[in-house]
Amino acid sequence: MAEASIARPRVRAPRRGRPNVLGGLLGFVWLILTIGPIYYVVITSLKSQADYYDSNALGIPTDPTLRAYRTVLENDFLRYFVNSLVVAVATVAVAVIVSLMASYVIVRRSSRISRLSQRVFLLGIAIPIQATIVPVYYLIVQLHLYDTLPALILPGIAFAIPISVLILVNYLRDIPTELYDSMHADGASDWRIFVSLVLPLSRPAITTVAIYDALNCWNGFLFPLILTQSSNVQTLPLSLWSYQGEFNSDIPAVLAAIVLSCLPILAAYIIGRRQLVAGLTAGFGK
Repeated sequence: MAEASIARPRVRAPRRGRPNVLGGLLGFVWLILTIGPIYYVVITSLKSQADYYDSNALGIPTDPTLRAYRTVLENDFLRYFVNSLVVAVATVAVAVIVSLMASYVIVRRSSRISRLSQRVFLLGIAIPIQATIVPVYYLIVQLHLYDTLPALILPGIAFAIPISVLILVNYLRDIPTELYDSMHADGASDWRIFVSLVLPLSRPAITTVAIYDALNCWNGFLFPLILTQSSNVQTLPLSLWSYQGEFNSDIPAVLAAIVLSCLPILAAYIIGRRQLVAGLTAGFGK
């Protein structure tokens, strides 16, 4: 008895899409535009003054030297670096703690005060820093804090809290409600829940907020320019401006100061880049 042949449907191999040549070219151009200035700054900072004027601007130095970095370090760069570090650490620490506590209350409480607080924080995002220069200057002078590091820390905290609350609220809402309820059922207080549950689970968001606030504080130029006067409390962005005037013909020294000022933020990004991405994408997948 002959076996009946069973016709099998022909399975088509999946079609490979056409390569996006235009997108690749645009991405390559964008990479060049991004890497080019960084390459120029680093390479030029390793050149001597004579090599800078005589050689190709984008060429690798034939005799690399650290003279520009020694020149910068011998001209009070460490003092400006410490001032920026103190301002950034104090601003980030206070802003993160206050924002995390406020975000916890906003997420866990449904009272009218918590909803109003969230609206006030969101309103703070819409206020540009430039519009507050006059009142901030007046308050700092009245508090007798002009030309001090607290004059830079307090406004930095005030402007860091709104965006920090926005990021942390979106992340805390992703924590399952069952975890809060189970700890409440076990008799845990709000402070115990905050320390044992919220802090460990919100580490990516805390890293995101800390790096973002530190970057804004580290690069801040307007408040140091308006609220400080003496060189003892100058921060790095303002000192780079003075370096540009002091070393107007020594371009490698100016670029060496820029490289040194970028290293702490670059290190912070490398250490927390994974948690930074997780914190930025939190709350937007619902």
